[in-house]
Amino acid sequence: MNAVHVVLPGDIDDPATPSGGNAYDRRACQGLAALGWTVREHPVPGGWPHPGPGERAALAGVLAALPDDALVLLDGLVASTVPEVLAPHARRLRLVVLVHLPLDDAAEARTLAVAAGVVATSGWTRRWLLDRYALPPDRVSVAAPGVTAAPVAPGTPAGTRLLCVAAVTPLKGHDVLATALAAVADLDWTCDWVGALTRDPGFVRRLRRRLADAGLADRVRLPGPLVGAALDAAYDATDLLVLPSRRETYGMVVTEALARGMPVLGSDTGGLPETLGQAPDGTRPGLLVPPGDPDALAGALRRWLTRPPLRARLRHAARQRRDTLTDWTVTTDRLAAALKEATVA
Repeated sequence: MNAVHVVLPGDIDDPATPSGGNAYDRRACQGLAALGWTVREHPVPGGWPHPGPGERAALAGVLAALPDDALVLLDGLVASTVPEVLAPHARRLRLVVLVHLPLDDAAEARTLAVAAGVVATSGWTRRWLLDRYALPPDRVSVAAPGVTAAPVAPGTPAGTRLLCVAAVTPLKGHDVLATALAAVADLDWTCDWVGALTRDPGFVRRLRRRLADAGLADRVRLPGPLVGAALDAAYDATDLLVLPSRRETYGMVVTEALARGMPVLGSDTGGLPETLGQAPDGTRPGLLVPPGDPDALAGALRRWLTRPPLRARLRHAARQRRDTLTDWTVTTDRLAAALKEATVA
């Protein structure tokens, strides 16, 4: 019987801190179990990816307690920062690192160098890892996130309901979005920023002040993180997903929007264009703008809000793209194949 030990961030199931990485990890564990694997989870509490001595010791204790030759899948948020903890076990255990967001530093390079296998969550991430760290190509696999089927969001004729689903942090570009929204304040729209507000409280406070000073406090709502039916309802009430990230390796919220036939306005960065993809006829189901460019983002928002033919074309493309998305069983199959490969490496 296939068995795998999975080392996870301690907040894996905390509804107050949802993330694409946590959602992927939970789906991966469930999917492997559904395939007949024995999955033993080891959540490691702490402030990953910035662990203190206690967190490092806890991870070392988890690894030390595992039997020789055990297969271990480690979330990169945990593994990539502590090569000194992993290295002593690299010969004894089959270590596979799941990289959601590369950290691009020497610690991560040392971690991946001692791993028996690396799983990237997008083709872009795999190419980046191979280029940056010169890893053997046969040790780096891809298991892109799947998506759960959903009803088509009805949308509104004017397309005025905007949604951003991401933790409110500088990396996700909410400051860029605030400036862009202020530039189109003459138009009719509302925008919900759904995501954790606790990752960078100072950043959130500054954003709230900016929104208030621009007269947007009533038009930009920050409800905090939403999960389950509440998140589904937010998507269903939306016309356009906006994701102004400065860096994005995949962007699971993009396919969550596309699964509802909803166009996406996002940053032309990292793996996001690959995730957005194309409809079968080659039409892109959304708009891409340079990251960190509020003028370009404002221009795209203005085009969306003022051009009905553009909205119709993008909605049609998004509904066509919806039919090409893969579900989580494909992800799990690819992950299982990568884990099996690591056991014979």
